Amino acid sequence: MARLFRESRRDSASSSSNGYPSVVAASGGGSGLPSPFPDLGVPLSAAELREAAYEILVASSRTTGGRPLTYIPQASAGTASPASASSVSSANTSSPSLQRSLTSAAASKMKKALGLKSSASSKGGSPGSGGGGAKSAPRRPATVGELMRVQMRVSEPADARIRRGLLRIAAGQLGRRAEAMVLPLEFLQQFKASDFPDPQEYDAWQSRNLKLLEAGLLVHPLVPLNKSDVSAQRLRQIIRGAYDRPLETGKNSESMQVLRSAVMSLAGRSHDGTSDGCHWADGFPLDLHLYQMLVEACFDNDDGTVVDEIDEVMELLKKTWVILGINQMLHNLCFAWALFNNYVMSGQVDIELLSATENQLAEVAKDAKTTKDPNYSKVLSSTLSSIMGWTEKRLLAYHETFNMSNIESMQGIVSIGVSAARVLVEDISHEYRRRRKEETDVAQSRIETYIRSSLRTAFAQRMEEADSKRSSRNPTPVLSILAKDIGDLAIKEKKLYSPILKTWHPLASGVAVATLHSCFGNELKQFITGLTELTPDTVQVLKAADKLEKDLVNIAVEDSVDSDDGGKSLIREMPPYEAENAIANLVKVWIKERVDRLKGWVDRNSKQESWNPGANRENIAPSSVEMLRVVGETLDAFFQLPIPMHPALLPDLTFGLDRSLQLYVAKAKSGCGTRNSFMPQLPPLTRCEVGSTLFKKKEKPQNPQYRGSQNGTTNGADPLALPQLCVRMNTLQYMRGELENLEKKIKTGLRNVESAQADITDGLDIKFELCQTSCQEGIQQLCETTAYKVTFYDLGHVLWDILYVGDIASSRVEILLRELDPILETISGMVHNKVRNRAITALMKATFDGFLLVLLAGGPLRAFTRQDSQIIQDDFRILKDLFLADGDGLPEELVDKASSQVKNVLPLLQTDSESLIDRFKRMMAESNRSASKNRFPLPPTTGHWSPNEPNTVLRVLCYRYDEAATKFLKKTYNLPKKI
Repeated sequence: MARLFRESRRDSASSSSNGYPSVVAASGGGSGLPSPFPDLGVPLSAAELREAAYEILVASSRTTGGRPLTYIPQASAGTASPASASSVSSANTSSPSLQRSLTSAAASKMKKALGLKSSASSKGGSPGSGGGGAKSAPRRPATVGELMRVQMRVSEPADARIRRGLLRIAAGQLGRRAEAMVLPLEFLQQFKASDFPDPQEYDAWQSRNLKLLEAGLLVHPLVPLNKSDVSAQRLRQIIRGAYDRPLETGKNSESMQVLRSAVMSLAGRSHDGTSDGCHWADGFPLDLHLYQMLVEACFDNDDGTVVDEIDEVMELLKKTWVILGINQMLHNLCFAWALFNNYVMSGQVDIELLSATENQLAEVAKDAKTTKDPNYSKVLSSTLSSIMGWTEKRLLAYHETFNMSNIESMQGIVSIGVSAARVLVEDISHEYRRRRKEETDVAQSRIETYIRSSLRTAFAQRMEEADSKRSSRNPTPVLSILAKDIGDLAIKEKKLYSPILKTWHPLASGVAVATLHSCFGNELKQFITGLTELTPDTVQVLKAADKLEKDLVNIAVEDSVDSDDGGKSLIREMPPYEAENAIANLVKVWIKERVDRLKGWVDRNSKQESWNPGANRENIAPSSVEMLRVVGETLDAFFQLPIPMHPALLPDLTFGLDRSLQLYVAKAKSGCGTRNSFMPQLPPLTRCEVGSTLFKKKEKPQNPQYRGSQNGTTNGADPLALPQLCVRMNTLQYMRGELENLEKKIKTGLRNVESAQADITDGLDIKFELCQTSCQEGIQQLCETTAYKVTFYDLGHVLWDILYVGDIASSRVEILLRELDPILETISGMVHNKVRNRAITALMKATFDGFLLVLLAGGPLRAFTRQDSQIIQDDFRILKDLFLADGDGLPEELVDKASSQVKNVLPLLQTDSESLIDRFKRMMAESNRSASKNRFPLPPTTGHWSPNEPNTVLRVLCYRYDEAATKFLKKTYNLPKKI
């Protein structure tokens, strides 16, 4: 006996998990969950508990009348004698619950209530029908008693022994109800070793009954024991003594009398002290372990489904409640656990069991709100925690758990997990009761947790997969691969999982994409932080991120259309990736690098440029050709960038290029000066010395500020020589034309980029306005600079030293024309035809300005009579004809306009001195009304020569070889005759 106690403890430990008795698995199914009930603390195996539960079931189902309970084993029923058949008939009559014929299973009300379909039709007809379809199938039990024996794996000999024992007990205690007996005690007294096939089986049987007494009366009694309870101490000694030698259980044995006394003393105790029953199997949690064995009989041993005879089985189970202390609430909880555990053991393929669990948990939820029993709350908490633990293990990573093949089970598993969580939080959690005013939505909170956890797990898996996909054959950046995979994941989530989860969370899709958005955003942020330059991989990643974000936001917006806040809370969870901004910033860096590089190029090459007219046939600077080539290549490179925002960033590029081109233009005209750089400083005013030998003056010219002869076609090394100036003008004109080509290139590039739209070029600023304006102003400046340099610098010796010096007739304008001819030929031959007329026009204006300055500010070597005016008039006409060139030159209107100032002044040269003096006095008087009549201030030199301008008239008088003029100037301004 001691050996059996030790072995039973070892067997119990090896067959349990965490100290709980193991749960029997359905045939062919997976392993079940650990029992949620507390450890018994007594080494009772599952088989021992099951046999004890069967004994209680049979005892509870026997009649309470005076008629004897008889039993004929099923194996001998077919060959029974008429008398035996009569006994069977008597048994059927005396125990209707156990012996009821199984003919109404298909009409199970309980299955219908649980949402289960009857399986009778699939098992070859109703039990006992004997139909042809059942010929090869195992014979089904004919009665509910037989069904229970088979379901609880009780052998026929063991069943016969139990019934014999109950008959003996009933014979000795006629009319006594089962709940008024301690069955292990009664069975110990009724059976001897001779009632068993071998002594070892008897020892194991006796050990099991003693352990039941220990569990029910000492370890888990209904009413807690006092430490000083004599009966409890005596019972412990008896059970401990059984370790050393077998217990004598004869009816009249002293040990049996002592055992009965101790057991009945302990079993008779109750909470109110008035109970007439025996409490040996209704202590917590022994009652639940025993009842769970009975509940397991509701599930077919072969396939784990609920038996068709569930209604009859439940009737039998309810008869055990009084002995086990079970009520409807505990039954509901145990049955819910059994349904769920059998679903798990079925390999999670029996969806009906899942649906039935949902329905049964609804009853449990109702019960949880109506009781405060601590034992019930304890077992409710452990049971639901176990269920919820199993569901959450799958739901916290539901992408790994569910797919198209098993998605139909997800609805039930979510429902069960949420129901369990709701009961645990709302009906058990004290914290929830304290915070109930906050209106926590348990279901929505759990679903959100499932979504976020599952999506984070799925995201991590996709990251690993994306990393493994990248190879030499597939050089796509990892984040680009990941972005596509996450997009596919979001679509799968929306189509497959969100419709199920929306039952509990209206924004299931939105929460999912917000989670994915956050996960990818964290990776993208690290990627962007490390970016230093724009590469194809960088652009590919950022474009993929931008597309993913738009897809995720669209799903979130669609999902939250009907929400209270219109999805604002979700959108706040999705701060923009700003991938386009990141791309734009990198492109701006790219643009700056190239613009800075171009500016550096301009600085270096402009210094090296010699403006040599022989460099090419077009007479343009080679550096300009090279620069525009670089600009064109930069534009080509820009449009080849795989970015989606060419139109938005183009103004930055064109502005930078425009500034660089403007810089080149500034370099092209820098150092050349302006027209004022070559305008001479006018000599002081003097008066003619009348009576001197005017035409024989041999004095050295008083104009040291002018160079000697300077022909425009010579000195080619001079960067300011005429040919070099022509090259500069041509270069700017060439650039103007090429700017138009660049603008066309830009429009073509815009139409060819991936983001092209029909009207993409409308309204875009694609003109190089800075360079265009600079070219136009530069050409004008160079034309004027060239004209005034040639006139007043290169031809200065002609103007100041020869023209009209001494004898007027012998120093006429022909010498100036001879010098101008080669200059005009150079300009006509070198300057671009679109600039040529402007250059010649500028030269013409400068020539007329020089001609007029000789007449009005030629210095004391010049003096004119009224008669000289005709010669000068003729020279003026010859000068005009030079630029008209018999109709092949400049337009006559243009020549007339340019020479109008000279034309207006020339009549003063033939006006007599007295008239000029009167005109001068009149003009001075009008402009100086406060001056005295004969004393006027010297009129300022404005440079705007006109017959109506005092300084112009005064200068005509200064160069008039006339006594009246000289006297007036002497008297009025005391002008000297020489400088």
